[in-house]
Amino acid sequence: MWFKYAPEEVEGLIAKLAREGNSPSSIGAILRDRYGVPLVKPVVAKSITELVRASGQTPKVPEDLDYLFRRAGRLRKHLEKNRKDYENKRALATVESKIHRLVKYYKAHGKLQREWEYKPMAASVA
Repeated sequence: MWFKYAPEEVEGLIAKLAREGNSPSSIGAILRDRYGVPLVKPVVAKSITELVRASGQTPKVPEDLDYLFRRAGRLRKHLEKNRKDYENKRALATVESKIHRLVKYYKAHGKLQREWEYKPMAASVA
């Protein structure tokens, strides 16, 4: 290998970065930019998400679903001020549809609890 870290050191870095509250995708970017680790999986034979889960720092909600929650929240906030913005009403409906599909998928695959439910933060604008 052309970089200077052993697989155990990379695992330790991932656990440290996860304890600091970084998401798996930001951990990958940090490892690439600061430490020169191009890809984790060929080095450690596990993905960053698997290593974060093994270190006990598993987030309650998967990262892609959390991003969609934040996006829907931003759209709702925009629609509170701009009620006639029909394009963004459609965008909010699309994002919430993606959220519902992902929740259904994650429940079926055991990544979310069966009783977990999506609750929009503010009343949606109809």
